[in-house]
Amino acid sequence: MTSEVALLGIRHHGPGSARAVAAALARWEPDAVLIEGPPEADDIVHLAAGKDLVPPVALLAHAVDDPAKAAFWPYAEFSPEWVAIRHALDHGLPVRFIDLPAGYGFAPAPGTALDSDDAGEPPADPVALLAAAAGHDDPERWWEDVVEHRAPGADALAPFAAVAAAMGALRAEGLGESRRDLLREAYMRGRIRAARRAGHRRIAVVCGAFHVPALETMPTVAHDRALLAGLPKKVRTDITWVPWTHRRLSRSTGYGAGVQSPGWYHHLFSTDGDPVPRWLARAAELLRAEDHPVSSAHVIEAVRLAETLAVLRGRPLAGLTETLDAARAVLCEGSDVALELVRDRLVVGDRLGEVPAAAPAVPLQRDLSRLQRSLRLKPEAASKDVDLDLRKETDAARSRLLHRLRLLGVDWGVPVRSPVNSTGTFRESWRLCWQPELAVRIAEAAQWGTTVEEAAGAKAVGTARAAVDLAELTGLVETCLLAGLSGALPAVMRVLADRAALDTDVAHLAGALPALVRALRYGDVRGTDHGALAGAAAGLAERVCVGLPSACVGLDAGSAAAMRGLLDEVHGAIGLLTSVGPRFAPAASAASSSAADTDAASAAPADNGAAPGTDHAGPDGLAGLADRWAAALRSLAAREPSGGPATGAPGLLRGRAVRLLSDDGRLDSEDVGRRLRLVLSAANSAADAAGWVEGFLTGGGALLLHDPRLLALLDEWLTGVSAEVFTDVLPLLRRTFAALEAGVRTTIGSRVAAGPLDGAPTDRAPAGELDRSRADAAVPVVAVLLGVRPRIPRQAAGRNT
Repeated sequence: MTSEVALLGIRHHGPGSARAVAAALARWEPDAVLIEGPPEADDIVHLAAGKDLVPPVALLAHAVDDPAKAAFWPYAEFSPEWVAIRHALDHGLPVRFIDLPAGYGFAPAPGTALDSDDAGEPPADPVALLAAAAGHDDPERWWEDVVEHRAPGADALAPFAAVAAAMGALRAEGLGESRRDLLREAYMRGRIRAARRAGHRRIAVVCGAFHVPALETMPTVAHDRALLAGLPKKVRTDITWVPWTHRRLSRSTGYGAGVQSPGWYHHLFSTDGDPVPRWLARAAELLRAEDHPVSSAHVIEAVRLAETLAVLRGRPLAGLTETLDAARAVLCEGSDVALELVRDRLVVGDRLGEVPAAAPAVPLQRDLSRLQRSLRLKPEAASKDVDLDLRKETDAARSRLLHRLRLLGVDWGVPVRSPVNSTGTFRESWRLCWQPELAVRIAEAAQWGTTVEEAAGAKAVGTARAAVDLAELTGLVETCLLAGLSGALPAVMRVLADRAALDTDVAHLAGALPALVRALRYGDVRGTDHGALAGAAAGLAERVCVGLPSACVGLDAGSAAAMRGLLDEVHGAIGLLTSVGPRFAPAASAASSSAADTDAASAAPADNGAAPGTDHAGPDGLAGLADRWAAALRSLAAREPSGGPATGAPGLLRGRAVRLLSDDGRLDSEDVGRRLRLVLSAANSAADAAGWVEGFLTGGGALLLHDPRLLALLDEWLTGVSAEVFTDVLPLLRRTFAALEAGVRTTIGSRVAAGPLDGAPTDRAPAGELDRSRADAAVPVVAVLLGVRPRIPRQAAGRNT
């Protein structure tokens, strides 16, 4: 007795195709079901029989030796393949996958038989070709009209025969074919032959409609074997079920399936009868929850409008386009903002699937699942903001988990700025969003360990040993502290100490210091030992103080701008170090004395009198660090380019050093005015003076308002610049003043426009007495506000007459 084969050609993730497959399987009653998919999944397909595997889900296959090589096969509740799987398992039928094994796709060698022989554009979409032949410009709308919106008829196989005939016409012209499709179809035919040899007499094959013509007529076995002879060596592969999301289904690139409206398709498949009224009722419920005034009358009118639009457009049923048009016009009252909410929540949706614990998984994934349950952090497809109070044990554990996952490259949570403006170290804000591809990242990270803590620690040590940048190492130290990786921190600190001792570039040291000092802030909340950290930070700070002035000599404009940013960061870091560092200094003093000696010995010769071999990790050393930093800034400010630009520090850096000293109260207004007067003198170049002004005013120009003498000096210099030089320094001056606050710029302009600036402080009336001149200036404005005629002082009236 010969075997009968029913070829059910479908479009992936189509609700109409899914209903047609369900009807065909129920009426034809096969004894075996073959499905387009990776054969490696045959051993885990039985997991779909229970209620614990909830779609949307996906088969994830990855190379054992290189988990980054991975592929997904997603299935939703409305996917025809999922319907076929559930039918076979519910009826006790064998179900097998018949597509080309995933291991062939992971082969590393290029130029194999799997590559398409079409060097130009990829094969055309068969549905688009059929839609164009039918006179439709929208393939999605055409397919919905002819397939998705039609219920199965008396002959359950008739729709599949019609689709197969249409695809056969395309294949006869050679349209849409590729080399890979021919290989896949040859392998599928071999699996069908194997099912026949196994004794199955009624075989249902669920595959893409485009493949049906190639499976209807079987060529010889020798033909298919010759076609498959060029396949590369199959890579050893692991496969499992992973959760998927509707939002990921809607993406046509990467791991998505290209379904533009998975939420709408789910509604079509799961709703009996007319789906439009129920969907518009859900849209109204959603809009009401967001405080939009929507009533039942709106829903009735929207349904009528959608049906009328379908008739006018010649469609058998109102589709998504008509339904959204009706929702925009009636429910949303023409608002695209409200309609976008409906699109996001209902057309796409945030449905996330579930996978049973029995599904194969690497130990790291199982440990992560355990931590998610114990910390009550359930993965969700929708973006969710979480505020953590690190003083609470559970929140602190959540923080450590999220930091460890980020270290492993699993960005389930991303730090965000909290709406609560708090500078305390006990608060963290995260944005959580679980993406299906994170399962691949977990598989990749499994090489580092079997638990999240073990893997993160091993990854930190490995990253430290491979790091080439000192700033990367200090950032890694900060991450280890945030992640609570006390076991990995000593190894990372050793690498940091060795690298810092050999690095003589002051810019590298300055870039590494801020992250190291920031990590000290977390000692009181996270309860970690920061002794070695404080010693290393003090050693780096000392070397920066020693080498800063000479490192700033002869820099070009780009290097000077980069160094200015480092100056600001180091200034803030040293201020923080001197305030929080003494809490950890007793432990740091002994732990870092050798490192400090090594660092100081390898530093550049000091030009500010600091002893290179002194240990500054103790309380006294940290207390004096601010003075040594101030001395370094004074030395930098005095590096005038006496013999040309290459012999001194750029004006940008000298001006910035003066500003930092002034903000710390180490220079009074008299000293600042004197330095500004010298810089703006005719002996200095205009470009250097403009750079000095930029460095001095960056971060706020209120100093010019509080001290009129500085503004007068600047105004006098600017008005005296020649026309030729003014053209050269104008872009720099515009950039400088554009960075000031709008109010400061306005006030400076008004003061300059009011008249000459004498540079002398205005004499003010003694405290408690009326300043007549200032009060008379305000009289006209007050009179206008009150609507009265101002009274002219007697002295002013006499002068006018």
